Amino acid sequence: MKRRDFITLVGGAAAAWPFATHAQQRERMRRIGVLMARAANDPEGQKQAAALQRGIEQLGWSPGRNVEIEYRWLAGDASRAEALAKELLDWRPDILVANSTPSLVAARQATSTIPIVFVAIADPVTQGFVQSLARPGGNITGFGAEEPSMGQSGCSC
Repeated sequence: MKRRDFITLVGGAAAAWPFATHAQQRERMRRIGVLMARAANDPEGQKQAAALQRGIEQLGWSPGRNVEIEYRWLAGDASRAEALAKELLDWRPDILVANSTPSLVAARQATSTIPIVFVAIADPVTQGFVQSLARPGGNITGFGAEEPSMGQSGCSC
């Protein structure tokens, strides 16, 4: 092999090496921390957890491949919310999900930087969690437990 051919081969391999290394790297694992109001063995809590997993799978996420979901269960004991929220933050999630007012209060107290998504919170604007549902502001967003138009049935009862 001539010197020029050898240098071209080594130079080409060196240039291609970063691309080969990048192709071998695994996709970054995302982390979702979930603070649930129910007990881990509660059937409704399990339905909610399954619905969350189905939803993220429909968005192209696959638990164990590119996303991990870590749950903490309050089991109806709001006094545990703060400690459980801290446990989740120690796990370093990319996002937190809160499905009750005590869960959301604890998550909000625990972080102002990690995005928090709330689910079924009664009147989150009046409670001061968000500025408005259309423009929540800060690191908290989600949807309330009721839709205002549901209360306007048109009934003159």
